Amino acid sequence: MRILVFPHDFGIGGSQLNAVEIAATLRDQGHECVIFGNPGQLNGRISELGLEYIEAPRPRVRPTPSIVKALVQIIDERDIQILHGFEWPPSLECAIASHLRPATRHVSTVMSMSVAPFIPRTTPLIVGTEAIAHHERESGRSIVTVQEPPVDLDHNSLGAVGSTDAFFERWNLSHQAFTVAVVSRLAPELKLEGILAAIKALPLLGSNQPVQLVIVGDGPSEPEVRAAIESAGLGATPHRVVMTGSLNDPREAYAAADVVLGMGGSALRAMAFEKPLIVQGENGYWKLLTSRSLPDFRWHGWYGRGDSLHAGPERLAKILDQLIADAVLRERLGQFSLETVLEHYSLERAAQIQLEAYEAALNSSPQRANERLHGLASLYKLANYEFRRRWSNLRGRTIKDDDFNASPIVTERPQVHRVGAE
Repeated sequence: MRILVFPHDFGIGGSQLNAVEIAATLRDQGHECVIFGNPGQLNGRISELGLEYIEAPRPRVRPTPSIVKALVQIIDERDIQILHGFEWPPSLECAIASHLRPATRHVSTVMSMSVAPFIPRTTPLIVGTEAIAHHERESGRSIVTVQEPPVDLDHNSLGAVGSTDAFFERWNLSHQAFTVAVVSRLAPELKLEGILAAIKALPLLGSNQPVQLVIVGDGPSEPEVRAAIESAGLGATPHRVVMTGSLNDPREAYAAADVVLGMGGSALRAMAFEKPLIVQGENGYWKLLTSRSLPDFRWHGWYGRGDSLHAGPERLAKILDQLIADAVLRERLGQFSLETVLEHYSLERAAQIQLEAYEAALNSSPQRANERLHGLASLYKLANYEFRRRWSNLRGRTIKDDDFNASPIVTERPQVHRVGAE
């Protein structure tokens, strides 16, 4: 099969790492895969995996006509069978290009916490959680597949990293301190609240053992994070915060940690390093990964919503105190983390799901009239979205749903009632 994979962004992030790592797995199974997009940090991983890369034109207003034109040219030159867009801008551009070349089919993956409504309803859609799939089917989509975010278990492991001494020395970390790591983009949507709560939690800890919070990542909210560190009053405590900025290879941070805070793909990579995981969310949400909490995470994703924003730091401090005091518990939870990713989140499993989605798309009969109707509806929704975004910008307000992480789909997992059970 000849496949073009188009990630939405070439920074180091979960969705785009999934895109290239699954592509490499499919390549190893005998398929032809090429990566398309604008250059960035992700190119290092693409080169490391030995994947072919084609640079895309610079995007303007999405969908960008020059990008669609480039996709059509690649289809013609290479007889591409599948265009696979990740997140909404590449998904729209792949949909338009495949409409211009009907023998080529398109597939969309959305690993954001909700799906942009202007992705055409005829587009075969892959999402990351059962909750989002349920919501999309209820709203009228018929071709929805669940692919839980995979982890490259060869690349992400304690054995692959080896010693973390150089990491400790580089960032002046103490081996005697308890190390809490978070690897995250410093962005207002989803991420910022948890990072600020983690900083505020440090003075609330009951343990006398020094704790070092290592924050790996950068982004537009970095000034707010630095201001929070300054105002946290850590000078009167044995605790500290270390900001490393963005790292091309953050694996040493996972390996160095005693406990990891995270959500989404970062949470899963932490689990591959055999670490206890505290899942962060919004509105004060923090939950420790255990055998009891796992089914909920597999339903709605590695994220959650709490009931009180202000309660977040205290909740996190309570969980951290429990883990700091109990090395046996940390070891048991770390082993459970690793067992979970080995069973459910391998690249091979994700690649098989993706390949089945490709085969279904190729075997489907195109319904051009229906596709045109849904395409027009999508253009209307996109125009409405752009109008609201620009109008808000003119009024000095920013719409937060640019990546559709600002309105997550989080629904309760259906309960199974057994006959005769209380």
